[in-house]
Amino acid sequence: MAKDTVRYPDEVVEEIDALVEDGMFESKSEFYRFSAEYVLTLINPDHEVETFNFDEIKSEIDITEEDHAKALGTDGGTFFLDAVITVRKHGLRGDYEAAERYIDTHYDSTDQECIILEELLGTYRNSSR
Repeated sequence: MAKDTVRYPDEVVEEIDALVEDGMFESKSEFYRFSAEYVLTLINPDHEVETFNFDEIKSEIDITEEDHAKALGTDGGTFFLDAVITVRKHGLRGDYEAAERYIDTHYDSTDQECIILEELLGTYRNSSR
């Protein structure tokens, strides 16, 4: 097993210490191993967890599949569905400039998702004429 040194703000360490004191985690090392593996599973659903008792710890701290999905975003992590919802909301309200700003600040103009969002926005513009 590799050893890695990481610095954390004092407030974060204090909160982790409190979780260990409360018995939620056996040790700080267990917390750090679990949290690293958990984030890796958020980023990559195919990540193979190696932390001993990962699922048991996850169930003990009551991370539901719904909580897990919320952490990923409504569409499982790509955030495109969230963008569609945002553009749709602005489009329905006729706030086309806000939708354009959202698209421009979140996407490169050549991105496939950008083109789809601009087409979606165009349907709201055309329907209001």
